[in-house]
Amino acid sequence: MSTELVEVEQILGHTPGKVWELIGEPTLYPRYVREVAAVERVAGGSRNPRFRARFSLGGGPPVLDEVEVLVSRPGEHLVLVSPRWQEGHLSVRLERDGRRRTRVQVTLSLPEALTAGTALTAGSWVRRRVRKALTLMDHHLAGRALTVSPTRIDQAAKGQTALSVARTLARAGVLAPGRPDKIARQLAELNRWGATFAGGYRAAAVRHPDHVALRDERGELTFAEVDTRTTRLANGLAGLGVRQGRRVAVLCRNHSGLVEATIACGKLGADVVMFNTGLSADQLADLIAEHRPIALLADAEFAPLFHNLPRALTWVSTWGAAPGDRTAAGVVADGSPHPAPPPDKPGRVIVLTSGTTGTPKGARRRTPSGLGAAAAVLSRIPLRAGERMLVSAPLFHTWGLAAVQLGMPLHARITLQRRFDPEAALRAIAEQRVTAWFAVPIMLQRVMALPPQVRARYDTSSLRVVASSGSALPPSLVTGFMDAYGDILYNLYGSTEVSWAAIADPADLRAAPTTAGRCPTGTKVGILDGDGRPLPPGTVGRIAVGNDMLFDGYTCGARTEMHDDLMVTGDRGYLDADRRLFVSGRDDDMIVSGGENVFPRPVEELLMTIDDVADVAVVGVADHDFGQRFAAYVALKPGSRIGATAVQEFIHDHLERPSVPRDVIFVRKVPRNATGKVVKRLLVEQE
Repeated sequence: MSTELVEVEQILGHTPGKVWELIGEPTLYPRYVREVAAVERVAGGSRNPRFRARFSLGGGPPVLDEVEVLVSRPGEHLVLVSPRWQEGHLSVRLERDGRRRTRVQVTLSLPEALTAGTALTAGSWVRRRVRKALTLMDHHLAGRALTVSPTRIDQAAKGQTALSVARTLARAGVLAPGRPDKIARQLAELNRWGATFAGGYRAAAVRHPDHVALRDERGELTFAEVDTRTTRLANGLAGLGVRQGRRVAVLCRNHSGLVEATIACGKLGADVVMFNTGLSADQLADLIAEHRPIALLADAEFAPLFHNLPRALTWVSTWGAAPGDRTAAGVVADGSPHPAPPPDKPGRVIVLTSGTTGTPKGARRRTPSGLGAAAAVLSRIPLRAGERMLVSAPLFHTWGLAAVQLGMPLHARITLQRRFDPEAALRAIAEQRVTAWFAVPIMLQRVMALPPQVRARYDTSSLRVVASSGSALPPSLVTGFMDAYGDILYNLYGSTEVSWAAIADPADLRAAPTTAGRCPTGTKVGILDGDGRPLPPGTVGRIAVGNDMLFDGYTCGARTEMHDDLMVTGDRGYLDADRRLFVSGRDDDMIVSGGENVFPRPVEELLMTIDDVADVAVVGVADHDFGQRFAAYVALKPGSRIGATAVQEFIHDHLERPSVPRDVIFVRKVPRNATGKVVKRLLVEQE
């Protein structure tokens, strides 16, 4: 078998010992080598470990391979081989060149079968890529900042962004031809009301009045019907004291009543505070006292939580009712059909943070200035006008709310189900020929946990997009879901505070299942140190985000740390050589064990690859000898058995010693909120 032999020699301004810290650890290669998408240790001790690697050769689809360390002499020589290469290998020799310099000699022998039809057939191209990787390593070791810097967008960049927005909207069918009179009226409504819920649905009502807008267990509503009903609801709420500048609390499951309440408040200029459906009575009372709403629009099932609320607070039931209660249906029936003019200032939507460690905080969402916000998401998720969308993600959460906001300019038909059931979701997709499904990862896990024969009953071939957000996607779920349903999975990384930071498309997830993806149009990400300075390439640091939808602060008056136009997310992570973002974990999740900084997420991702494990959460605990160590809370699948020692040994085979949990605690289930995030306070109580 013929091979292509490529040799590169380069001087790095660091000692062989420092260079070996990067060269000798293949799991770090994706941070410096663009063609190496992901590397993970799969077996072996310290002498001859084996790694599973994903290569993206010449821009083609990822190639899965296993690589073994044949020679490992720290600070001197590394040789990697693969059974698939057959005479191919990678050799890296390090020689001291002066006091603080190292001569790096790279020899890459590539089999012709591996390189055929790719850019790797050109030796000069390979040499450039090797030199680029070595240069990035040199910058990392020298501490030279090359991550996205916090500089403001200049006028030329703004013009380019505006052009990109227009192209994205045209491609999605938002800027589609039609009857001139309807287009003129549509634009006039957007101009009058702005890119708000009220403006979006008003514009859709004049462009596509007879198209179905919302569907839930009570039936279907067209855009015209939504417009008429929300005008009546707005006028009825005005009679209850709701007006511009006041707040209305909304506590609903996923149904059209929540959407209508938001539109109606928008027509009055009132702020809407979205309450989580998992709140306790005490948390609800605290939030009502903090936000002081003029009215509470809530499903009747939550009435048992209202005993601590002020008697003067007006309650309107949005789903179901006890005798004598005021209902949204009654307010709509009695409300005037005459539309009021737009308010002087649009109302805002206030979304609560997850509250996994305490009482949630209210975050004021920024009102979009135009369709640029929608275009940002559409630049990475290929939604199209007329989508048939199933929104399972909670509407009170940023992701579910974003789905509805995206549906407005797309004139999408949105299906809502009050409670998530995995089989019911598949049934809805099959019966309604759903084309786009918005969910959170725990929902996808529950679908994949269904017996194969149950999943096979439902024809889901209409799905083009499955968009997930809210919490981390386990890599085993990423590959398992796409193997079952096709390469239609998209994952958005963001937060209540920054909206979005990165979106991973199916190609990203196939190449690197743990990635958060790349920045959409008009967004930038910086990896910063504790003082807000950009960090060198490949370095784990604080993730900071800049875009047009950063929130306006918490309702309690607190704000999030800013560095120029970048907002700190509270997460830590890094950018790889292909500019993909990877999230290592929360700032407050990181522990220091024996002087090593370690995160729980890689441990959780690894444990989820064990067939017996249904769910897991890893948290930091105090350790007398090492300062801190991990404790793993593991929920097993029904009928499964595995011991704590086996769990610890499995982790030690794949990760460094500080990542091995001191305690493995088996629990019935891992407590999670509606978006799939672990509720740590309940985790500890369960123990």
